[in-house]
Amino acid sequence: MADNSKIFIFDTTLRDGEQVPGCKLNSNEKVELALQLEALGVDIIEAGFPVSSPGDFASVNEISKTLKNVTVCGLTRAVQKDIEVAAEALKYAKRPRIHTGIGTSDLHIKAKFNATQDEILERAIQAVRWAKNFVDDVEFYAEDAGRTSNEYLARVIEAVIKAGATTVNIPDTTGYCLPHQYGEKIAYLVNNVPNIDKAVISCHCHNDLGLATANSIAGIINGARQIECTINGLGERAGNTSLEEVAMIIRSHKTLGFHTNIDSKQLNPLSRIVSETMRMPVQPNKAIVGSNAFSHSSGINQDGFLKDALTYEIINPEEVGADSSKIVLTARSGRSALAFRFQKLGFQFTRNDVDTLYAEFVKIADSKKEVNDDDLTVMAKDFAAQTV
Repeated sequence: MADNSKIFIFDTTLRDGEQVPGCKLNSNEKVELALQLEALGVDIIEAGFPVSSPGDFASVNEISKTLKNVTVCGLTRAVQKDIEVAAEALKYAKRPRIHTGIGTSDLHIKAKFNATQDEILERAIQAVRWAKNFVDDVEFYAEDAGRTSNEYLARVIEAVIKAGATTVNIPDTTGYCLPHQYGEKIAYLVNNVPNIDKAVISCHCHNDLGLATANSIAGIINGARQIECTINGLGERAGNTSLEEVAMIIRSHKTLGFHTNIDSKQLNPLSRIVSETMRMPVQPNKAIVGSNAFSHSSGINQDGFLKDALTYEIINPEEVGADSSKIVLTARSGRSALAFRFQKLGFQFTRNDVDTLYAEFVKIADSKKEVNDDDLTVMAKDFAAQTV
């Protein structure tokens, strides 16, 4: 019997993530990152879009030869040549998957394809049939599903499952949906597609309004069992769903009743490797992997944190492979944080000493953004000299 609590993690860092301007990877870099993603515990790696360039074809081919424990996926359009080229690129894969699809919203049908709903439905069915000639594992994406009417989307999904699709991807391609809308869309498919039990529903959410992670979680709560995501949330425009965020939400909220195969201790180290390899810095306030994710600078926060870390941290930094929590000294810091940092440097001061030192500390803190260990050492030695 299938494990209905398992959420499959589909990583598209090497495909959607690589579409970010400046993030192009060569074949060796792609293979190296693919090995790291396999070690992280992702279930499916979308290795590229084989028909798009000889380089991408070679990368998908090389990854297929190298990886042993994950499904390797190649993206295509609903075009016979795309599918044939993807099949060729994936021929050495232990577990190959072809990911094919077409736009289903009225905007895509009319503006992009100049077609009708019935014509698009036929093209969707045909694409899945072509892919099924080469692999058993076929994923179908209904591009711009977020803005597709639920009734038509259900028709398409039922038809492609009947044609052989084993995973159906419901992308919020433009990041437009609100979480309750995206969740209701998934629930509609669960309740209105008669053969939906024969396929895994997948969430592929973009972050144009900052809702990609929230929408993906709404999706799994309503019946989806695969999340498509990237390391550091890389991806087209404002990016994709962030792998580290969904993995840690599922891990932190045990009451949701889900689990993944992700080894959370590798999240921060891999985030740094991806950032360096793809030459894309991580914003300091990024959840889970940002440099400030476990830093405390407000006096009230610092005091609570020093009494019990759980007051202001819901994740232990070690759990995600991050450096230990940081007490950052700024003009907003309080006496307890100052005493803590002095103690870390080996200076033992009484409460009265700290009160005296604090007045000096505030003057320094007002003149610079952060008070560092060198500043504290000078303060401590000056204070010791004055009190001899």
